Amino acid sequence: MTRSTVRLKPDTTAVIATRTTTPPIARMAFAILAGASLVSGFSPTVGAQTIEADLDPGIVKLVGSVSEERLGAILKKLESFETRSSLSSTTSPTRGIGAARQWILDEMKSYSPKLQVSFDSYQVPPQGRITRPVELRNVMAILPGRSPRRIYVSGHYDTLARPGGQGASNAGGAAAAADPDAPAARPADPNAPLDNFAPGVNDDGSGTALTIELARIFSQSGVDFDATLVFMCHVAEEQGLVGARLHAQKAAAENIPIEAVLNNDIVGNDRGGNGIIDGATIRVYAEGPEDSPSRELARFVQRWGGRYVPSHKVRPMARPDRFGRGGDHSAYNQLGFTAVGFRESRENFMRQHDVRDTYEGISLPYLAQNARVNAAAAATLALAPPPPSVVNERNQPQITRAPSGYDANLKWSAAPGAAAYRIFWREAWGPDWQHELLVGNVTNIVLPNVQIDDYVFGVAAVDAHGHESFVTAYVTPARASTPIKTNQ
Repeated sequence: MTRSTVRLKPDTTAVIATRTTTPPIARMAFAILAGASLVSGFSPTVGAQTIEADLDPGIVKLVGSVSEERLGAILKKLESFETRSSLSSTTSPTRGIGAARQWILDEMKSYSPKLQVSFDSYQVPPQGRITRPVELRNVMAILPGRSPRRIYVSGHYDTLARPGGQGASNAGGAAAAADPDAPAARPADPNAPLDNFAPGVNDDGSGTALTIELARIFSQSGVDFDATLVFMCHVAEEQGLVGARLHAQKAAAENIPIEAVLNNDIVGNDRGGNGIIDGATIRVYAEGPEDSPSRELARFVQRWGGRYVPSHKVRPMARPDRFGRGGDHSAYNQLGFTAVGFRESRENFMRQHDVRDTYEGISLPYLAQNARVNAAAAATLALAPPPPSVVNERNQPQITRAPSGYDANLKWSAAPGAAAYRIFWREAWGPDWQHELLVGNVTNIVLPNVQIDDYVFGVAAVDAHGHESFVTAYVTPARASTPIKTNQ
């Protein structure tokens, strides 16, 4: 890790640890030391703790075990079902949604006895784009951790093909003027299965294959994770995020502690429909506002995905999803969960919602890189302590200017399993963290002469092995609008 000297004021110099995009691969140890002139809230006697830092060899091995060959085999199998429409046949052993979901279930069950694989099922009456009564089944694989908090990796396995596909819709063609979700031909019987050809290899066979492959490597890794990992193949995304919404509703009602959702939808193609090729970056979309937990999760993916997979650049996007479009992560956001959406950097819209969305449109090396970034982020989160809370019992941020009136006085609640904390800050107009400072196992520090009006602050929890949570930011709460009374 590089170090830099930042002069906070003519009479005050602070040495801080700053981000580097290319840290040494070798594991190193460093001591957390802070003098009272820089940081108050703990004494030098609490001082020197040894925290292992940089890359975890277990995560390095896990990331390296992603297999292009297995990803390709999964995609070819998904394509073989010809359609995975949520309204397609459930009785055929080889074609339609019924055969597809049973294969996904059996495939993930074969990986490890540690993996708890089941259908997450719902009986849904006609509504919206669901045109007939249907049983919807998410396929869920749970890898229990030491704690109940959950980290999700997900994709949707259902498919859609309509006249002209997404390409015609984007171009404003004649097909876009009709019902944008109309299939190629509706059956005469409204209760008959909707079995038109819809291979969906990239949308979203790619995210499904990534999820299935990560279920394999995590369950076979031998790593003892603190968080419980969930590998979720959602259904009925193309009908309005229905499978994800149903699961998120249940999780909210049952107080299931979902800490983060990494959703992957269209992540397997490196060649845009305009001919531009980009096999070296991935977009990560995150719901606002500016310092929401989802935005911090996106920054976390950029930080740790970039460290474990430095050849693949993570590009955070400060919006819920692509313009006018959506994905399953939004269903979790709407119910208050932290979630982000992975999207390939260059989309070919002629291979989305289209019969041309076939295996030939996939770049396995690119899909594998996206899987590695997901694996790095999910593993780091699952090994790290949970992110600390920075608000008090009245939900107010615990940040003041005490003791001088010109300082940054930060408080937070202890995170289970934390051995230290990392403080982050940036200029209030800045998009990403500019400075960071590792402190001991304390819950209060003071940065002298750092004006809280000019900076945004956050804190992450770090365990004894250097695994780091995503950052919890200090956010100014919205002020209530109080009507002003007047005499009439």
